[in-house]
Amino acid sequence: MTPAELTDVEISNVARDMRARGEPFAIATVIRTLGATAAKPGAKALLDAEGTILQGWIGGGCVRGALAKATKRAMAEGTPQFISLHPQDLLDEKGIVSGSDVEGVSFARNGCPSKGSMDIFVELILPLPELLIFGDAPVASSLSRLAGQFQWSIAQGQADAQVDPLVEGETRMIVVATQGKNDLDCLKRALEAEASFVAFVGSRRKFATLSEKLIAQGVSQSALSRVQAPAGLAIGAVTPDEIALSILAQLTEVRRRKQRTETDGV
Repeated sequence: MTPAELTDVEISNVARDMRARGEPFAIATVIRTLGATAAKPGAKALLDAEGTILQGWIGGGCVRGALAKATKRAMAEGTPQFISLHPQDLLDEKGIVSGSDVEGVSFARNGCPSKGSMDIFVELILPLPELLIFGDAPVASSLSRLAGQFQWSIAQGQADAQVDPLVEGETRMIVVATQGKNDLDCLKRALEAEASFVAFVGSRRKFATLSEKLIAQGVSQSALSRVQAPAGLAIGAVTPDEIALSILAQLTEVRRRKQRTETDGV
């Protein structure tokens, strides 16, 4: 096994452990170098949310400050970063100030005596979003099975159990698919939980009836207004699998909404 292969294996092991714990991290990869640089193209490092290198190597202290800053920015914005480090005289020659962003590239000063240049791509790895499903009806089973194929962490909600607090940086969405079994209790529990999106599988009339009962129990109208009912996009779904597909499509739309810009065209 070559040193590069060994590093990749070690990074993969750390990444797997952090993924299992639901911790965000970043992978930095050297894309290009010019002049004398310690790290060469292909060098990798895994960094935690604070920009501390946990595994791998990508250069000395001249690089780490800019890399830590880029990692923190990636975490804050939820987007990958591309940083280009150059010695001060080369930045001056280009007319670029250290810390500037130009066409999606963040420029930084390389203060190393070697005066080399280096381009680094910082890839953000966030915890899988959690999909909390209440119910064991056919739609709930189909949704659980289908969502597992699309990078969701699936959890089962219970009417008589508290929902664990959100892990930092994690996104949770809830679908109540009880369909006649503990509808009221599960819907109330779902509204009490922290979530960015809540949907109810059932007709508008049924949800309206349940809402009246929940209001009588002290649930606010504002809380109930957060619920998407009926759940799913209007695709004419009939079977449990089709309904689950329409719900997953809606969840995906909500999940990706923040990652799109007006110029994406999707």
